[in-house]
Amino acid sequence: MSLSHSVVPSRLTMAALVVCLASPMVSSAQAAPAQLAAPAAVASAPAAVGNLPDGPTAALLQTVTPPNLDARSWVVLDLTSNQVLAQHDSHQQEAPASLTKLMTAYLTFKAIHDGVIKRDQMVHESTKAWRTGGSRMFIDPRVPVSVNDLLLGMIVQSGNDAAMTLAQTVAGSEATFVSMMNRQAQQWGLADTHFMDPTGLPDPGHHSSAHDLAVIATHIIRDFPQDFARYFKVKEFTYNHITQPNRVSLLFTDPTVDGMKTGYTEQAGYCMITTALRNTPTGPRRVLTVVMGTPTEHARVAESAVLLNWAYQNFDDVHLLQAGKPLLQAPVWKGAASTVAIGSEQGVTVTVPRGDAKRIQTTVQRNDPLVAPLSAGQQVGTLKVTLAGKPLATLPLVALQPVRQAGFFKRMWDALRLAIK
Repeated sequence: MSLSHSVVPSRLTMAALVVCLASPMVSSAQAAPAQLAAPAAVASAPAAVGNLPDGPTAALLQTVTPPNLDARSWVVLDLTSNQVLAQHDSHQQEAPASLTKLMTAYLTFKAIHDGVIKRDQMVHESTKAWRTGGSRMFIDPRVPVSVNDLLLGMIVQSGNDAAMTLAQTVAGSEATFVSMMNRQAQQWGLADTHFMDPTGLPDPGHHSSAHDLAVIATHIIRDFPQDFARYFKVKEFTYNHITQPNRVSLLFTDPTVDGMKTGYTEQAGYCMITTALRNTPTGPRRVLTVVMGTPTEHARVAESAVLLNWAYQNFDDVHLLQAGKPLLQAPVWKGAASTVAIGSEQGVTVTVPRGDAKRIQTTVQRNDPLVAPLSAGQQVGTLKVTLAGKPLATLPLVALQPVRQAGFFKRMWDALRLAIK
């Protein structure tokens, strides 16, 4: 990468895998773009970049025709770059059925993280939980069950009795837990979502959308990666001498799929959220899909597979910046050091149509002159990114280490040089 004093044009090459960002900014193909809300949970995450949802870049991504799916609504996004690749009616309110249990799982993971409950804690099922209809883990109310087994029973077996018992364990009552669910949804800006119970059983006031469910799924993957890996890829679970398989059947046929959840009621139809992590020429890449309202169990599996394969086959990830890796060395005036490493504290990745990576260009603009003292993390410039001449992103560049002031004579000498310059 060639450098000048303040403006540096260059053509990016693919770099190594970078840290996933937190808040998807969106460009859709052949459909109105949607924006995923930023995670605001246990571990703070970097701000979003992604493609502008309604700017000139959106038209570039629309050159890729999305698949035609047999589903009422759906969305597919690249979690490595935080970009929605395509969607159809992703904000349409739908009955989420057992996809509701993702929020129940999230709040349970958070309660474990916060020390409110313990994974090995033994609890008793209440009479109300025992009487909950629909899919079941088949808890014996006379026998205590661990929180860990309840999570497996809810996620793998989709047990409504497990979801209800977890809700009562975390919050003390179902009503309090439902309030927690809705409060969390509001904090994430999920305008399409309102919960009435922790299970997803039919209720006129219980609804969500493909977009909002994608946000919840993304939070689980990013905020609790160890819990995601521990529970969501389990293919079967045996409890009370009853073995039930995970209903995410792609776990059995696609080795790159490692979650997440299915749902079905007569009103909701067949729904599924699926995520896969595949190795690509530019590093590991995670894609998430949500399909709502398919007519059959087979259709939700087939359409999810179509979306996953379409995303991987038609788009490439371009890694613009690696977290903490110097992009260039810039001169510093009046400093104990004569240069400072400039880069980003966050990894930055964008997704482009396959073959378009070579058309990405970057320009570095520095806030010259850089005068000491400089603190680590202080913004000292910007990286402007374009694709085929169209704006893609403007990213802050920071000093990667502090630079303290030089002594008196060095400061005076640099002051003279700056005056002449």
